[in-house]
Amino acid sequence: MFGDLMGMMGKLKEAQQKMEETKKRLDTVLIDEQSSDGLLKVTLTANRAVKSIEIDDSLLEDKEQLEDYLVLVMNKAIEKATKVNEAELGAVAQDGMPNIPGLDMFK
Repeated sequence: MFGDLMGMMGKLKEAQQKMEETKKRLDTVLIDEQSSDGLLKVTLTANRAVKSIEIDDSLLEDKEQLEDYLVLVMNKAIEKATKVNEAELGAVAQDGMPNIPGLDMFK
């Protein structure tokens, strides 16, 4: 029994290390999003950190329009980044979990 417990603890530690490595790697995965007319472009990491925002000069003339563009494009980019993040981390979590009866949360 203790051998099984030690084996599970080792697998959990290995899974935790893989999770941390995946989180670091997701800092290098870039998600690009832009408005339908291309006047506003944003780039986020898969960990949802903003890397860049490009604003066409024409949007600088209308503060309210620029704010609307930012909200729409940022929300779309965050949604995409979240999907990538959850898929990657979910795969690592499912792959690294030891087979513990009754704990099939990730399946």
